[in-house]
Amino acid sequence: MPVPKRKTSKSDRDSRRASNSKYTAPSVQECPQCHEPKLPHHVCSECGYYKGKEVIETK
Repeated sequence: MPVPKRKTSKSDRDSRRASNSKYTAPSVQECPQCHEPKLPHHVCSECGYYKGKEVIETK
């Protein structure tokens, strides 16, 4: 059975753990209908349009 030859140092261990903690803010686009910010590939929550068509009725 394989066994580590040397003890892994704290800096090696912690740098490996920290390599996955890169958080990024979600990208935001402008709605072409109402010019409000919205997530890409989502229905606009303000006007209810998606790809130029009204998908949901708002207000």
